[in-house]
Amino acid sequence: MRGKRVYITGGSSGIGRAMAAEALRRGAAGVWISARGAERLEVARAELKALAQPDQIVGATAVDVSDQAAVNAAATEILAGLGGLDMLINNAGVAHVCKLEDATPDEYRRMMDINYFGTVWTTLAFLPHFRQQRAGAIAAVSSTLGQMGLYGYSAYCASKFAVSGFFDCVRQDLLPYGVSVTVLYPADVDTPQLAEENRTKPAETKALAGTASLARPEDVAAVSLTAIESGSYRVAPGAANAAILLANRLLPGVTRWWIDGELRRFWKRNA
Repeated sequence: MRGKRVYITGGSSGIGRAMAAEALRRGAAGVWISARGAERLEVARAELKALAQPDQIVGATAVDVSDQAAVNAAATEILAGLGGLDMLINNAGVAHVCKLEDATPDEYRRMMDINYFGTVWTTLAFLPHFRQQRAGAIAAVSSTLGQMGLYGYSAYCASKFAVSGFFDCVRQDLLPYGVSVTVLYPADVDTPQLAEENRTKPAETKALAGTASLARPEDVAAVSLTAIESGSYRVAPGAANAAILLANRLLPGVTRWWIDGELRRFWKRNA
């Protein structure tokens, strides 16, 4: 990480903010963050600047990643501000949890526009730079639910599955250019986004989550940056999370049987 220039979308809070701080601690030459909310973004930039060494660049740009033209304009600003780019981390994302019939068309579109198309537009905006440089790393923060479905997350899961499919192709496209690609699959993390999800989360979804402990953003950030630095492709931060995704990949029928059983037991208790 030492001497690297890093750009992180969704960097004003949660995992993105934690990754920016961790990158500075590891000696990054510069860190640039973006988010939609300019006020909260400026607060995060100031906090990161206070952590940085005098020679480390800390910048911020307010941008809606679902707006392709805005993303392209931001890319020009970021490349100029950092003097290039070595690591792009697509972290911006939103979630809305509700029963299937309660998810509005606008919610489905919002999930795709930010989680999926936001990742696509940002990656494409920087692709010429990475191809010309023939080095660097591009990463995306998906979710455990980018590999398996869960009650209440229909719109969110679809958008995160789409990110996984897109990056499968990005990885192959960049093979000749020496650019590494990483997709991160964190489980529940103690972030403002999770607090927002809990406002609309159905009782069934809460029951499935049970008493599982929440990961700290700082811990997820540390594992994630190490994975990106090493060029690992698919990474599930946290031992329990990694075990669940391994089981889902190797024995998907068993995973579905277990989740379905939990749902049926919940409905029976609450009939």
